[in-house]
Amino acid sequence: MRLATQIEAILYLKGQPMALAAIAECAGISRKAAKEALLELMDDYAHRDSALEIANTPSGYSLQLRQTFQELIQNLVPAELGTGALRTLAAIALKSPILQTELIELRGSSAYQQVQELVQLGFVRKRRQAEGRSFWLEVTARFHQYFEVDELSQILTQVNAGEENDDSEA
Repeated sequence: MRLATQIEAILYLKGQPMALAAIAECAGISRKAAKEALLELMDDYAHRDSALEIANTPSGYSLQLRQTFQELIQNLVPAELGTGALRTLAAIALKSPILQTELIELRGSSAYQQVQELVQLGFVRKRRQAEGRSFWLEVTARFHQYFEVDELSQILTQVNAGEENDDSEA
């Protein structure tokens, strides 16, 4: 097995940038040999028609998708949302449309950043208020598709009906 191929496997399996010393240690070789094999691998990727590349980042070397495919990542890879952003998204979904000022009253000032993130991910749409300085916020078709939610009103009706049944049993 070629040393460059072994390093390619190491980078693939680690799935994150690695320092040269860590690559050499995983492969059981010297740093010099690792560097030479990395350069060979980088050259291989540079000359093939591939969606992948070996990149030397500030964090180390990594096997990654070429920059030209970033739009695919946004469309295909599930978004990683923190708890705060998920709660903000839930508030927007439940009250959609909602004025951003009302959302900030509900969720606090951290919601400004969360709304920006949700807009970038395509889950929320912002529209300037006709009269006033705030924005209307509403969920998008991408939200419904991603979370597999057809009609929030149907879900809320079912949830509320379930709560009423729980109350009558008590």
